[in-house]
Amino acid sequence: MEQSDHHEAGFRNGIELFNTRRFFDAHEAWEEIWLPSPEPQKTFLQGIIQIAAAYHHYLRGNRVGACSLLNAGLRRLGSFPGEYHGIEIESLRLVAREWCDQLGEGRDPGADRLPQIRHARRESPSKASE
Repeated sequence: MEQSDHHEAGFRNGIELFNTRRFFDAHEAWEEIWLPSPEPQKTFLQGIIQIAAAYHHYLRGNRVGACSLLNAGLRRLGSFPGEYHGIEIESLRLVAREWCDQLGEGRDPGADRLPQIRHARRESPSKASE
């Protein structure tokens, strides 16, 4: 498997793991492709790795650690456009900010509100030309 194929498979696997609340496993899948990645992908991956780790900490009862990691991930993802590498980064950032605000205020957002990573919507060529 070529490096880019391996990278894309690892990235997609991480999204699937994240979206099934296997945050530690998502972190591990992305970390495997993070190390050899060039910038800006390296910073992007580090940001989503930290967000996944934050939700893992939350599920283990470490709210302070979760908020700290959410903030670190948000700092890394802050310069990326709303959609990047085929996913909706802005929606992930909004949810992460909301979670950190609530955790910082001593409120529990609730495990039933754990986010998912959404794929960016691509316009079909016919719609884009209308």
